[in-house]
Amino acid sequence: MNSLKSTPISALHFYLTGSYPCSYLPDLQARSQVAAPDFLINTTLYSQLVRNGFRRSSTHVYRPHCDTCCACVQMRVPAKSFTANRSQRRAWVQHATLEATLHTLQDKPEYFQLYQRYQRARHPDGGMDTDDYDAYQSFLLQSQIDTLLVEFREPFDQVQNRQGILRMVSVIDLLSDGLSSVYTFFDPDLPRARFGVYNVLWQIELCRKLDLAFVYLGYWIKNSKKMSYKTQYQPAEGLQDGIWQALQD
Repeated sequence: MNSLKSTPISALHFYLTGSYPCSYLPDLQARSQVAAPDFLINTTLYSQLVRNGFRRSSTHVYRPHCDTCCACVQMRVPAKSFTANRSQRRAWVQHATLEATLHTLQDKPEYFQLYQRYQRARHPDGGMDTDDYDAYQSFLLQSQIDTLLVEFREPFDQVQNRQGILRMVSVIDLLSDGLSSVYTFFDPDLPRARFGVYNVLWQIELCRKLDLAFVYLGYWIKNSKKMSYKTQYQPAEGLQDGIWQALQD
């Protein structure tokens, strides 16, 4: 009998969900293809699934499978060939004093407080602004694969002798060929901050340090303001018609 470590994709079953309103393109209906059972999907198998266009939300692994639309494109950045543009370099310098610490999945009251503030400010129309604590935990703090939680804080307060203010939290999956950005939330009340840009650059740098090839940024959607920004990180590759190919900004 095969061990879970060597479970092939062929051991999984794939089923289609019913239609539901698309979260990114108004007036469209979406469907997803879901991989099951969840407990068979470990890091090795999930890495293969990501290369084939899947993502995860909590322990549910899925990819878009819409009847009339193929706008969602799985995207990745080749870390070793990435070159930051001038605007991205400014964001890197702007937040260079943030102190990042890596953890296994854990929870602190300040995480949920920051998460709620972020959702209310950045995604008031997406439904997640009303997430209660259980929904937040289910979404971000459950994983059946190798996952990191990264805290980004202001520098240690020497005068008060305490940790610096929490500015950002990022959840990242470790894959066999790279990193997969699960979700990032940050302080929305600093209007000139560019935490999101800094976070992507930081993940690319971590990917290089780990000698891994790619940072997977989820789905790029050309006509969605929330999702179209991702091709600003060049070079970028998208999975189109089953082939990874260059995506231009």
